[in-house]
Amino acid sequence: MFYNSSKILFTTIMIIGTLITVTSNSWLGAWMGLEINLLSFIPLLSDNNNLMSTEASLKYFLTQALASTVLLFSSILLMLANNLNNEINESFTSMIIMSTLLLKSGAAPFHFWFPNMMEGLTWMNALMLMTWQKIAPLMLISYLNIKNLLLISVILSVIIGAIGGLNQTSLRKLMAFSSINHLGWMLSSLMISESIWLIYFIFYSFLSFVLTFMFNIFKLFHLNQLFSWFVNSKILKFSLFMNFLSLGGLPPFLGFLPKWLVIQQLTMCNQYFLLTLMMMSTLITLFFYLRICYSAFMLNYFENNWIMEMNMNSNNTNLYLIMTFFSIFGLFLISLFFFML
Repeated sequence: MFYNSSKILFTTIMIIGTLITVTSNSWLGAWMGLEINLLSFIPLLSDNNNLMSTEASLKYFLTQALASTVLLFSSILLMLANNLNNEINESFTSMIIMSTLLLKSGAAPFHFWFPNMMEGLTWMNALMLMTWQKIAPLMLISYLNIKNLLLISVILSVIIGAIGGLNQTSLRKLMAFSSINHLGWMLSSLMISESIWLIYFIFYSFLSFVLTFMFNIFKLFHLNQLFSWFVNSKILKFSLFMNFLSLGGLPPFLGFLPKWLVIQQLTMCNQYFLLTLMMMSTLITLFFYLRICYSAFMLNYFENNWIMEMNMNSNNTNLYLIMTFFSIFGLFLISLFFFML
């Protein structure tokens, strides 16, 4: 009981910290919100039964504390540069602030802590790290919007996110590199419009939630578990890999819709080189998702079925199948809705 109540308390404080950052009108207020968010998220990460989670929380604290220190120092320098009307120092400090925010969000080339840390987390904590913890840094990045640095980060994020996931057997690392790739798309949408970024983020959060929800129910952490489980339930196996393809952005699934919007807007802004790189990186991510799906459908291992039977009798499975329906047919339903209007 105490554990659950403390969890609710820290989750509430974490949400408040993010809201303080998003609504603050100064860099000092934003820094304060980020610190509240950080200090409330670390107790959620640590678990006495798992040494990996303790290591992950320490890694998270060190990287975020470094970023927060530099952010505080840079925001003070920025205030001094504004008072002295020094444009050179102002642009330089803005670039440093942007770099610290990219480090906080886990975007390339400041992504090195992200996959290693994901490996030590539970699925629910990993989901929070991939979704909620990105809101505050990305909102602050949208206030700066330094095109050159943002462009470099977008290109590196989509390439590293695609290539890094090729040889992964751990599902958490696979989701981490997928998150880096999607972060590249989100940063590119920030260059165009905040509303498109918000749409992309909502769809990405939903698709990530569907997959992590499934992994959490059946305690899946490695690719070989996907091949050996779901032998008796073809519907669950099929739905899981359709969700993978939806997250990758394959049409006609729901995950294609936010990518479609970003592609359309980048085409209107004549960003053809960037768009080509992003689409090629997405094809690489779809390649390894399809490779997983193909292997899982072709290979069947009749092992661990008693664990499968134990978990099948829960209402969570029905909820997962309902969410999967929206993940697969969501684009069709949205198109039908707008057609009827």
